[in-house]
Amino acid sequence: MGLVIPLKKEINNSYLELKSLVGNKLENVNQRIKNKLASEIGLIHKMTDHHLKSGGKRIRPLLTLASAKLCGYAEGNRDINLAACVELIHSATLLHDDVIDSGVLRRGVETSNAIWGNQSSILVGDYLLSRCFEMMVDDGSIEILKLLSSTSSKIAQGEVMQLEHKGEVDILEETYFNIINMKTAALFSAATKVGACIANKGKKEKDALESYGKNIGLAFQIADDALDYFSSKKIFGKEIGKDFYEGKTTLPIIIIFQRANSEERNFLTEIFKKKERNEDDFSETLALINKYKAVHASFKRAEYFVNVSYDALGLFKDSREKKILQNLTGFSLNRSF
Repeated sequence: MGLVIPLKKEINNSYLELKSLVGNKLENVNQRIKNKLASEIGLIHKMTDHHLKSGGKRIRPLLTLASAKLCGYAEGNRDINLAACVELIHSATLLHDDVIDSGVLRRGVETSNAIWGNQSSILVGDYLLSRCFEMMVDDGSIEILKLLSSTSSKIAQGEVMQLEHKGEVDILEETYFNIINMKTAALFSAATKVGACIANKGKKEKDALESYGKNIGLAFQIADDALDYFSSKKIFGKEIGKDFYEGKTTLPIIIIFQRANSEERNFLTEIFKKKERNEDDFSETLALINKYKAVHASFKRAEYFVNVSYDALGLFKDSREKKILQNLTGFSLNRSF
């Protein structure tokens, strides 16, 4: 594939091609989720409706649907039901994350916890997970039940690990990659592997799609962390510098700490020790980000995972599905939302 980042227009086309590939199945996934979350409890109805209407590209369920099609799954609705499960796990983690991070904006829309409070958001997040597990049990596959339940466990562990290292500006890149592997890449990996599972493919195909999802997920998270120091609220849909103000040590910060002189390292150490950081702190940190080209360096790291993800599909025969999934690998590096 080479270290080439396609143009934004091409990336947007790859996403639209992915949606086109699965036809109306994504709409069916959304309807399945809506039906499953139906509740006579008014607050649950309001909160789930708000959350589902807040947008999102539905990348993870799209990957499940496309992976299943790549593997030849054509009959039945298991792909729709399990894609809905994947999205419910993701949605639950978002509700919980916004509580942990005191988030007030996601995808340009006010968060549930900002409207209804933390307690309600935690409980409704738990409600989403419980409905998801009901669907997983109904599917009847022990393999998939083990996969998605262990993935939920990994995500929780990743979040705890990130919290454990909050404010530590000198963490190793290895620690950072362990965190994002659990909190982000694990669900991408499960989303794609499920497609091979429901098509009854062999270990090689399952491993290949697992690798594809994992590596595209790693690239996705690195890009997300880099955009926090590069994008704008208008196009990104969240407060810029959000990770910084929350004291999260992401890859751009790790890179500038590695490259900084002793005075700059002391500065970074002190501001990340603070209970709260201000705009002046952010401006000075942003100057270091630009000085050491940390955003560019982060994207170069992500390119490696994009290439691995692309190559992972090599064992599949050439097809429209394979081409679209391979083209999608650059999506994580070029999105602006």
